[in-house]
Amino acid sequence: MLELKTYRTQVHNDWCPGCGDFGIVNAIQMTFMEMQLEPHRVAIFSGIGCSGKTPHFVNAYGFHTLHGRVLPIATGARLANPGLTVVAVGGDGDGLGIGAGHFVNTGRRNLDFTYVLYDNGVYGLTKGQASPTLPKGVKTKSMAAPAIVERVNPIAMAIASGYTFVARSYALDVRHLKQTLRAAIEHRGSAFVDVLQTCPTYNDINTKEWYGGEDLPVKAPRLYKLEDSGYSGSVADPSTDEVNAKKGNALVKSFEWGDKIPIGVFFKMEVPTFEDQLALRMPALKDKPFVEQDIYSRDITPLLDELT
Repeated sequence: MLELKTYRTQVHNDWCPGCGDFGIVNAIQMTFMEMQLEPHRVAIFSGIGCSGKTPHFVNAYGFHTLHGRVLPIATGARLANPGLTVVAVGGDGDGLGIGAGHFVNTGRRNLDFTYVLYDNGVYGLTKGQASPTLPKGVKTKSMAAPAIVERVNPIAMAIASGYTFVARSYALDVRHLKQTLRAAIEHRGSAFVDVLQTCPTYNDINTKEWYGGEDLPVKAPRLYKLEDSGYSGSVADPSTDEVNAKKGNALVKSFEWGDKIPIGVFFKMEVPTFEDQLALRMPALKDKPFVEQDIYSRDITPLLDELT
C-alpha cells in the first residue's frame, strides 16, 4: 500500500508563502497515491517558471525542460514508453505564450497524457509581467500600466485544438483538483486541466479572497461546479453531431468570467489516440514500444523501399 509520503521528496520547496502551487503539488501527490501509481511508472515534465520546479518535489521520474517546450518533450517520452503515466505541467506564460504552437499541435494529436496549466495571469518567476491569460485593461501591483492586449481563453483554445478532455479546477480547492486530475489521467486521450492559481506576490487582483476565500467548497461565491449545475460535456457517440454540440456548449461556458466562474469538466470524448493510429502504421509497436526496440541495428530497407 503506497502512502502519501511515497510521492514526496526531500527537496526544499521555496515557493512564496501562500502560492497556489503548493495546492497543485499536493493534489498531484494525492492523486498518485489514490490511484496507487508506482513512482517508477510515472514521469512528470515541466517547462520554465515557478511551476517548472514541480518535478523536484514529486517522487517520480522528472524532466525540467526548456521554456515553452514541455509538450513536445513529454510527447517523445509518451511515444517511446507508453507504459509510463505522463503528466506535463507548466505556467500560463510557458504554455500559452512561447509554447502556444506546441499547445495547439499537442491537442491535434490526441496523445494519451495529461497537461496541467498553472494559470495565475502573470509571469511569476520574472517578477509579475502580464501573461497571456491576464484580461485586457487589468493592472496588477507589479505592472506599470494596464494590459493592452486581449487575453487567451485556455479552455476555448484547448477545445478548438482537439483535446479530448478539457477541465478547470482551483488550486486552493485541493479535493476538487484531485478529483479532476484523476479523471484527466484516467481519460484515454489528450487531457488538459486549467488550474486557477493564486499568486499572492504579484497578482493582487485574482486573490484567494476574490475567488471566494478558504472555506471551500461551502463558501466560494465566484466558483461553481459544472456538475452541480446540470451541465454535461461528455460525448456519448463521437460519430454524431453531438460532438459539435458539446464543443459549442463548452465554448460558451468557457467565456463565463467575473461573478460566476465554472469549474469542472467542460468537454470529454474518447476516440482512437495517436498511439492507436501509430500502431496501425507501425505494427512492430504492438509487440514492443520504442524503448524496448533495438532501433540501432534494425533493417530499415522496407521503409526506404516505400519511398522509391
